[in-house]
Amino acid sequence: MIKRGKKGIPFYQFENLESYGEIVHGIFTRNGGISPPPFHTLNVSFLCGDQRENVLRNRNLILGVVEMEKMVSGSQAHGNRALVVRGLDDRDNEIEGFDALITNTPGIALLVKQADCQSILMHDPKCKVIANIHCGWRGNTHNVIKSTIALMKREFGCQSSNLLACIGPSLGPCCSEFLNPSNDFPKAFGEYKVSPYHFDFWRITIDQLKDEGLKEDNIEVARVCTHCNSYEFFSYRREKITGRFGTIIGLK
Repeated sequence: MIKRGKKGIPFYQFENLESYGEIVHGIFTRNGGISPPPFHTLNVSFLCGDQRENVLRNRNLILGVVEMEKMVSGSQAHGNRALVVRGLDDRDNEIEGFDALITNTPGIALLVKQADCQSILMHDPKCKVIANIHCGWRGNTHNVIKSTIALMKREFGCQSSNLLACIGPSLGPCCSEFLNPSNDFPKAFGEYKVSPYHFDFWRITIDQLKDEGLKEDNIEVARVCTHCNSYEFFSYRREKITGRFGTIIGLK
């Protein structure tokens, strides 16, 4: 990732995506917003206890950085439901029940809110289609990646060989501790153990993307652990009561 800054707000961008002039994207940190502790400062979630007015102002700040007209996010149910967004009435929208959003409509920014879970930004340069996937461990278990790519293929004719995917800052294998893995995960996840109770979910996501036909060269991983870097990113595991940072992608 490459660190940037605009209007006093720090953010990161993926090298795999920055050369495509038809899209904008940004992985925002917890810094540069207006929320007070414990949501300090760039919290973009309405559901963590912050004042709604603060969240709206923060979301407007990141929308201004990427210079997009409208933004939409899912409520993020930790499932595998994906939605195609074709148009929006309001400047800022939140849709219940979805973890992945897809669009080919210019001017709409797709937002994922995070505090240890992964965001997976996807782009098909040939079909001019983008997606933003919220994927925690339950998302990997339910394979939200598979359902999202299937919908991209069905609705827009996307081909796996053309897809780019970027996995954002999230809980790393160093901190992905699960005390009851046999109850939480399928047996197939056993090969991703890095210790008796720690798992490499970055590798799980890479392999789930490859299982859907993506080339490994088209997959970029931030390899930044949110738990280890909570000065820059919100981490639910470290802080419990905290905000959510935003990852955003849009078509110009």
